Amino acid sequence: MSTSINQNFTTWRLLKFALPSIIMMVFMSLYTIIDGIFVSRYAGSNALSSLNVVYPVINIVIAVGTMIATGGNAIISQYLGQGKKKEARECLSQFVVIGLIISIISVIITFYFLTPICFLLGANETLLADCEMYLKITMAFAPACMLQVLFQSYLVTAERPNLGLLLTIIAGVANAVLDYVFIAICHMGIGGAALATGIGQMLPAIAGLIFFFVSKKELHFSRFSLRPKEILDACYNGSSEMIGQLSNALITFLFNIILMRMIGSHGVAAITILLYGQFLFNAFNMGFSIGISPVIGFQYGAGNKEQLRKIYWVSMIFVAVSSVFITIVSVILSEPIVKVFTDDRKTFELAVSEFGIFALNFLFSGINIISSGFFTSLSNGKISAIISFSRTLVFIVLSLLTLPRIFGVNGVWIAVPVAECITLVLCIAMHRKYFWKMGEQNYIC
Repeated sequence: MSTSINQNFTTWRLLKFALPSIIMMVFMSLYTIIDGIFVSRYAGSNALSSLNVVYPVINIVIAVGTMIATGGNAIISQYLGQGKKKEARECLSQFVVIGLIISIISVIITFYFLTPICFLLGANETLLADCEMYLKITMAFAPACMLQVLFQSYLVTAERPNLGLLLTIIAGVANAVLDYVFIAICHMGIGGAALATGIGQMLPAIAGLIFFFVSKKELHFSRFSLRPKEILDACYNGSSEMIGQLSNALITFLFNIILMRMIGSHGVAAITILLYGQFLFNAFNMGFSIGISPVIGFQYGAGNKEQLRKIYWVSMIFVAVSSVFITIVSVILSEPIVKVFTDDRKTFELAVSEFGIFALNFLFSGINIISSGFFTSLSNGKISAIISFSRTLVFIVLSLLTLPRIFGVNGVWIAVPVAECITLVLCIAMHRKYFWKMGEQNYIC
């Protein structure tokens, strides 16, 4: 399989090129999911709730990393498409350094305000000890988490997607094995889960650093002078993806607060399981978006509208078909999926009964995710941010604040599908303007 981003992409070639990124994202999502499985099985529902309570802080680190990765990737790949290799290397180097600095600052802030942060996120006296333990250990590995997110995208642009895939698989296997050792054998509880995740993240982080330091290919680390314009452009272009991750933190927080009030800790544990399912299935579409991003950026930089048009239609058809398949599979397998996480009767019954309703969001989320990613790759950060901001924040927050008042607790479970459906309408309008309707603003005609 050719890993060059400068090739004539047929349907099959594009899907094969994106496959490593899809698998990478699925394995990335499995890190947290595996933690949840072991924590729930060996430490109980309260520990699972504690993990979910503090996860928004970890999400912030991932959000910033995703912004620098996706926004920076668009700039790097466009420079490569324009033949500006020196500029591409300098941008890669400065983005990695900036990501590391931000992650270190986040560690310092978290350690200094550990207890207040846990209480702010909704922890009570029962959950506080587990919340502090998981957050403290996980955030100690924030620099590794940041590097993993960055290299996940940059290795694709460096035409080494298979290396990124291999590193992610190794990290995922290591995480799973260490979860079993630390939690099931050593009885380290939620702290063992955090430690296993951190060690797993270090493997691709260190390997990625070594690769870009010693690589003789076009893209590798080099000396650089700060490029404020590229930094701002990367933040702007990647802001939509960052908003998506930050919104996940806010939505998780809202779910926790609302369900804790309406149902109690079993409700929080149930929504944790449902969100894990969403995390896993959406990772598929996010991986596809990341996989084709450097291809779009390169062809856009080269001014090749014919290739862009082909990539656009293949992407949209593939995501639409896979979204239907994912929805059907998730509904059929809802009971086995929930059973993997918990044997607590109340949590199990609650999660299974609502999984079918919640899973309807997968019908719409795939197109919404790929739409935002497409605009990011085209350096249209404004439209990408509008889609992502509306999808992951505005519509879902409005749904969570209004639907439970009308439908009671059922309104909580339908909030995400309703938000995704409304976002799809918005995406269709944007596609009509920039891809379907003839005119200067059309990217592919």
